[in-house]
Amino acid sequence: MTKRSNTAKRGKASGAKVPGTYKEFVKRYPALGRAHEHIAKTVEEAGPLDARTLALIKIGICVGAGLESALRSHVRRAVQHGATAAEVEQAVLLGMNTVGFPRTVAAWAWAHEQFNRDR
Repeated sequence: MTKRSNTAKRGKASGAKVPGTYKEFVKRYPALGRAHEHIAKTVEEAGPLDARTLALIKIGICVGAGLESALRSHVRRAVQHGATAAEVEQAVLLGMNTVGFPRTVAAWAWAHEQFNRDR
């Protein structure tokens, strides 16, 4: 997968579910929405990682930060790009010793809820 294809399937192009709050924010502040998307695209294209790997890494970041909505989004993206449930789970579990048991279990539950919604 080329670097360009990492971002080609983001957002609307991938049919991803965009949270209503995000839509409202971008509607109110379109320049900030465009800047956010530009930064995301630039960062994704800055290196050799494919979309699946990027999404798995972002899952780990979301575990550490306790970001439920973002974690769900990156679970969807990881699966769209070929990640298995076992790979997503491992990305979540990697947080155990760094951010702790409660945060890891919460993220694990969010990921499983997302899997169940996508069925």
